[in-house]
Amino acid sequence: MKLPKVNNISGELAGSVGDLGTFLPYVIGAITTANLDVTSVLVMFGLMYLVTAWFYRVPIPVQPMKVIGAAIIIHHLTAAEIAASGILIGVLLLIIAVTGLIEKLARITPDSVTIGIQTGLGISLAMLGIKMVGSDWLLGIPILLIMLVLIKNRCFPASIVALVLGTALSFILHPELSRPSLHWAFNLPHPVLPGWNDFYRGFFQAALPQLPLTLTNSVLVTTFLANQLFPDTSVRVSNKNLCLTLGIGNLLGAPLGMVPVCHGSGGLAAHHRFGARTGYSTFIIGLILLFIGLFLGSSGLQMLQIIPSAVLGGMLFYSGLDLIKPIKTKDNQELFIFVGVVVLSIALSPAIGFLAGVSTYFILKSLCS
Repeated sequence: MKLPKVNNISGELAGSVGDLGTFLPYVIGAITTANLDVTSVLVMFGLMYLVTAWFYRVPIPVQPMKVIGAAIIIHHLTAAEIAASGILIGVLLLIIAVTGLIEKLARITPDSVTIGIQTGLGISLAMLGIKMVGSDWLLGIPILLIMLVLIKNRCFPASIVALVLGTALSFILHPELSRPSLHWAFNLPHPVLPGWNDFYRGFFQAALPQLPLTLTNSVLVTTFLANQLFPDTSVRVSNKNLCLTLGIGNLLGAPLGMVPVCHGSGGLAAHHRFGARTGYSTFIIGLILLFIGLFLGSSGLQMLQIIPSAVLGGMLFYSGLDLIKPIKTKDNQELFIFVGVVVLSIALSPAIGFLAGVSTYFILKSLCS
């Protein structure tokens, strides 16, 4: 299957780095906390991006799973336990896809819940972006303003200008920062084979709490958003296919050192916000990650770490805003469910917002029938 014709290469290039605001903090945190092999993580992410670009042909993101990423830092999961969690969630997603459970879940989920989760995630990402900008206001505020001016500029893409200019300004404002020391060599991923004991913590500390968020944000909301943003080209983006690519990707990639991955609606909004319209954008970022992993290895992490958090926060802020979509309805019950899901998604988690929203929908439906 061929990728579609590209009409705006600068937009695809700018959109390719649009998701770094969510990608880099979790990946860098997982690598440094669990002492993961940099080559394994980046090469497998790169390959997953390439396969996703080829299959979907629209900028479906490849992100580290957020709950598992938090579990790595909080519970100090080992590399073997991380691999076990990826294998387990891969198996679960494949079962959910082939049994048709994901389609049944989609059928019972009203739009008020789906849009509520999407909006709640958008607000959460925008708030996180502002928090990251606040880590260096002197750098973050100018970058936010520059991005606002360039947000629709095709000649000077906002994301590229923010990354280059923001990183350069960071070194000027903070001369004490050390520059990366890059070491060129050919590197290959190292297999990580978990033992039986690793599956216990991998399941209860990581895979099980991650699953509800994956089904809502990475599958249901991503399918909904892709059909909105790319109504003519997102024919392959379905709930079942997203479960399949995530299931197969995690099952094959986890034993080769990949941090468990998802397709997030926030990442999709980020790629689209900064100009991505086809799979070429995700193909580009896949090649970049593959190159860094193969030829720079562990020193490649230093190159990624020089991008200031304040710059990533600015990118995250604007991509989060794109997810905020008020529901268009005159039905008070739908509006009530939408608002409740938004609040719960922000205050607790999208999974809880989903469960509460669907339950409330059917309770109200039964009372009114």
